[in-house]
Amino acid sequence: MKNPRRKTWLSAFSLMLLISVSMAKEQQSESIDNPKYFQGMDVFDLEYVSDPRISPDGKQVIYRLNSNDVMTDKTKSNLWIVDIDGQNNRPLLSGKKSYSSARWSPTGDRIAYVSSDTGSRQIYIRWMDTGQTALISDLRKAPSSLTWSPDGKYIAFTMQVPAKKTKLVKKRTKPKGAEWSKPAIVIDSIRYQRDGSGIVPTTFSHVFVIPATGGTERQLTSGDFQHRGSLSWSKDSQYILFSANRNTGWERQTNESDIYRIDLQGKLSQITDQAGAERHPAYSPDNRKIAYIKTPNLKFSYIKSTLVVANSDGSEPKVLTEQLDQSIDNFAWAGSNKSLHIGYDERAIRQVAEVSTNGKITPKVQGISGTSNGRPYVSGSYTISDDQVIAYTKGSAHRPADLAVFKSRKSRTLTAVNDDLLAHKQLGEVHEIIYNSSLDQQEIQGWYITPPDFDPNKKYPLIIEIHGGPWLSYGPYFSAELQQMASAGYVVFYDNHRGSTGYGTEFAMLLHHKYSSPDDFADHMSGIDAMIEKGFVDENNLFITGGSAGGIATAYAIGLTDRFKAAVAAKPVINWVSKTLTADSSIGQILHQFPGMPWDHLEHYWQRSPLSLVGNVKTPTMLITGESDRRTPISETEQYYQALQLLGVDSVMVRIPGSSHGIAGRPSRLLAKVDHILAWFNKYRTDVD
Repeated sequence: MKNPRRKTWLSAFSLMLLISVSMAKEQQSESIDNPKYFQGMDVFDLEYVSDPRISPDGKQVIYRLNSNDVMTDKTKSNLWIVDIDGQNNRPLLSGKKSYSSARWSPTGDRIAYVSSDTGSRQIYIRWMDTGQTALISDLRKAPSSLTWSPDGKYIAFTMQVPAKKTKLVKKRTKPKGAEWSKPAIVIDSIRYQRDGSGIVPTTFSHVFVIPATGGTERQLTSGDFQHRGSLSWSKDSQYILFSANRNTGWERQTNESDIYRIDLQGKLSQITDQAGAERHPAYSPDNRKIAYIKTPNLKFSYIKSTLVVANSDGSEPKVLTEQLDQSIDNFAWAGSNKSLHIGYDERAIRQVAEVSTNGKITPKVQGISGTSNGRPYVSGSYTISDDQVIAYTKGSAHRPADLAVFKSRKSRTLTAVNDDLLAHKQLGEVHEIIYNSSLDQQEIQGWYITPPDFDPNKKYPLIIEIHGGPWLSYGPYFSAELQQMASAGYVVFYDNHRGSTGYGTEFAMLLHHKYSSPDDFADHMSGIDAMIEKGFVDENNLFITGGSAGGIATAYAIGLTDRFKAAVAAKPVINWVSKTLTADSSIGQILHQFPGMPWDHLEHYWQRSPLSLVGNVKTPTMLITGESDRRTPISETEQYYQALQLLGVDSVMVRIPGSSHGIAGRPSRLLAKVDHILAWFNKYRTDVD
């Protein structure tokens, strides 16, 4: 006979549990809406500094101040100028339009910049003494890589030039007034699509020059090839260096390019002819040497880039950074012919060092960061004056990028563009955690954000958020997305699992031909276990999410474990065979991330695909992807969603109309992404603290 008292007790317990859960949900809502915490709508008030440009005399810096417009749902950029002592910080070009690509003339008397004031992106000149401006171009396409000639007479740039259209059939004449469908699109190139642009007509990037006083642009390069910036003028303003792959069959090649020189009459000379990619060339101040970044043409997932210096004709190349086990991202001559400055990432910190032509490396600036606001990616940029004053972007765990300068061995932050918004806010605290992977005891660096008003004696639900790439890195930086999750009462954990960059070649190569796999899964789960050991994480309330490569890792993880209460896979790859044959990144991924073509290695592609594990999935799963995504096409999301539905797994598909791969590229989309993630997790969250 059943015990009626037991039934009554269970009913009372269930009622108490429902009331507790309901109260917890209300507390979560109050937490999100608490004005002293970082809230979703605060995203529209965030600002950040980017593209600092120091004057040739090292006395002033022009920088882009980026802000979000709540009415247009876009990020705009204005140009500001400040003295290097922090005085006279004022707008240079400001308004509802965006201004970018500010470049000082060699003597500092003018700047060139790009604006769409007239409806299309054009080149303008501003005289710094009077503030007068002049439109100097009438270009068909947007210019890139603006570079002044040393004599100040010309500006070189690159621009896309349309290729001749393929015509297979003769166009029929329709009756007057007839409304026919749009004509067929004929595609005959392997590189026919681009995320963010969709199906794109074939164009070729060429080098142009235009007089700094205005006039008609003149195309210097020719041929059906891509001629890339950055550009570098010779001291006498007669030659320009650039990088290009002018090989037959270049469309199917990766990590292949050479350095070329062209004069103002269009005469072309090849400077390097090594296997691999030589790019970003720069003349030394005396013109006797050139420097460039070299990337070998290896079929690896990660390839270290090095800095090379050679004679101006390309002879006697010498690698200067062989001893540094990090990739060189950029460089600049250090105001003399004896040394250069290099930028690279090491253990989630972007930094600048000086390297002599003998290969001696001297650290200069650490902590360049803060231009990636959505998620805490390592980011940031810098420039250097002739007297070695460095202007750079500097962020922190609590602020997006401000402007800072390094002079006489000291750094100084010149701006505080978010203090009006964040100084009175209580943000989640960012903490470092170091642990060892259960797979092989490999050391992993990670971070976790504790909620505002954190109480170490309480138990909190945990979200693991996995970065994209996967050959990228997170760091201890401000994140609008993760701060919102912390404000909602979650501990947010993220790691730089094996394969992340900034930890050396061996660490990056641990994921070669292994993404995603039980290997990186072990890194994530070991981190979660290390967090639980701290005593304030509720092991019964674990959640997982990530975007792009992080979305792949999320979908893969729930095929290996049922420890998570819920999962959100943003813009994931689900089936590597269909992905590589439909996405815009097919060539590079097939050649560098897999042992060969998918039809020759089906088993390997399937083993890396989360779809191979979908039969194990029990975790409630949300999928969120842009409908115009061509990097991880939404057909990948649809495959997984339909599989989960067929299996009866609680699942939902969220489609972002008009969005490409960067679903957080507009402020409202960033909010929509986080809102859906938190709504899904809150649905399954059962903590009652």
